[in-house]
Amino acid sequence: MRRPTARALPLFALTAALAATAAAPPAAAAADAAAPPKTPVAVGYGGAVASVDADASAAGIAVLRAGGNAVDAAVATAAALGVTEPYSAGVGGGGYFVYYDAKSRRVHTIDGRETAPASATATLFQENGVPIPFDQGQTSGRGVGVPGTPDTWDTALTAWGSRPLGQLLRPAEKLARDGFTVDATFRAQTELNQDRFKDFPDTRKLFLPGGALPVVGSTFKNPDLAATYAEIARKGTGVLYRGPIADDIVAAVRKPPVDPAATRIVRSGDLTARDLRSYDTKRQAPTRVDYRGLDVYSMAPSSSGGTTVGEALNILERSDLGKLSEAQYLHRFIEASRVSFADRGRWVGDPAAEDVPTRALLSQEFADSRACLISPDKALTSPLAPGDPRHPAPCATTGKAAPTTYEGENTTHLTVADRWGNVVSYTLTIESTGGSGITVPGRGFLLNNELTDFSFAPAAAGVPDPNLPGPGKRPRSSMSPTIVLKDGRPVLAVGSPGGATIITTVLQTLVGTLDRGLPLVDAIAAPRASQRNQTTTELEPGLWNSPVRGQLEALGQGFRQNPEIGAATGVQRLPDGRWLAAAETTRRGGGAAMVVSPHGRP
Repeated sequence: MRRPTARALPLFALTAALAATAAAPPAAAAADAAAPPKTPVAVGYGGAVASVDADASAAGIAVLRAGGNAVDAAVATAAALGVTEPYSAGVGGGGYFVYYDAKSRRVHTIDGRETAPASATATLFQENGVPIPFDQGQTSGRGVGVPGTPDTWDTALTAWGSRPLGQLLRPAEKLARDGFTVDATFRAQTELNQDRFKDFPDTRKLFLPGGALPVVGSTFKNPDLAATYAEIARKGTGVLYRGPIADDIVAAVRKPPVDPAATRIVRSGDLTARDLRSYDTKRQAPTRVDYRGLDVYSMAPSSSGGTTVGEALNILERSDLGKLSEAQYLHRFIEASRVSFADRGRWVGDPAAEDVPTRALLSQEFADSRACLISPDKALTSPLAPGDPRHPAPCATTGKAAPTTYEGENTTHLTVADRWGNVVSYTLTIESTGGSGITVPGRGFLLNNELTDFSFAPAAAGVPDPNLPGPGKRPRSSMSPTIVLKDGRPVLAVGSPGGATIITTVLQTLVGTLDRGLPLVDAIAAPRASQRNQTTTELEPGLWNSPVRGQLEALGQGFRQNPEIGAATGVQRLPDGRWLAAAETTRRGGGAAMVVSPHGRP
């Protein structure tokens, strides 16, 4: 069984590295001033983009200004993030794409999750019946799934785009060729991965030139990725699934290019050319719940985001969160999260391989049967046993409780809206910060380690686990790209990175805006709590150091500190027709919110 507590350390290490970088010499600090400015909120007409990176948001805005639509801009933004956020996303990874079409007033989704090789079995990460150490799955070919990001772009543009892919890749290609300004977050993430990266010559050459960390304020170039984007622009995304680039991916997985002097155990994977050729995204219906007269749409399984956020909202529906004290509001939020995560662990996996009761998990009847477990005076204890959505009974649980397995905390999210009212909420990832650590030789991008989102072994003995590996199976995700409508028109769209904390981040942002009356940028910036059916709830410093912690502890809540949870972005339609884009104010160095025309209609 995987041990989540041992995996929390890298986030603390990243925070420490960021603090150390913040104390950089004056010369480095001065150079960093040349980086593109980041603004966490922007309001205006003509469309909006919010992402973690200013260069990426600017790429999307440029597409909107040139007449492209939200889907076009989302692809351009995502491609640029593959350059500037290479440890979070790129063509070596996958994700989930949620799209609102203003003309039909319908929400569509694309499941672009990575898949396991056809040879994968439930014991993929076991040897002699024992799970291998997590780091040997994380930094290996064995953890690499078939990338879904390239096909996601192709699927989205074919269905709803208005510009050719080659045109949309130009900003990212230029960014990779000419370079971007290194910021403190990029350096800190590189430092966090330094020991891994140095064991792979191609990764070391790219991200640790001369064996040194990139200097804050310097220009980082990736000519190999520029060439890869240029080839995709000429020939289409199919080059990632068949042909020389695909062959290079297979070779890197089956025989990871490790430095002969490295002492690290790097296990090979069994990905084949046929696995790549067989990959396909899935167009599927979104999840939907009615929350206080609003329609909340998100991703259906293989992501658990839509079902878990949706169930929690249904549980909270019966509470007037806007009138509760902060302590009681947070108590209800924490308990709804605890309960919905208990049900997620038992029931949600890849529906192509598992019987996932999606409709039942999202029923108000089931939520009510689980909500009666929650008392305003006393906290529940975890791990909490799941309920049975197929046969809901008041306050009933079924089977044994199982702990929540670990899920990597990195990823990135972007949100886009255009002048016609179309909206995209798109979360994409390569899983861990730095993915597998394996850069495809000569191609300039890191491969994912997404298969480590599978349970290495059943989460608890005797408890069915729908998230074990299998042939061609998609690992369960927590990505929760969400779009909220009222009377068929967009109200807001949000999403976040953060592994399993994505679910609680999106949920807290939604109720912060819809129930607590916070402006979207304030709901994003608010200090976060994350309860995932674990013995203690994670708190950011703003809540850890607040008197409300003591009030919650008096109810039996237990806590541990987490310096940073998630990194959300969102867009909101204002009553006067303007778009508001919002991003983080400080997390991950702050985000970049932009609009096409801040001063008037374009």
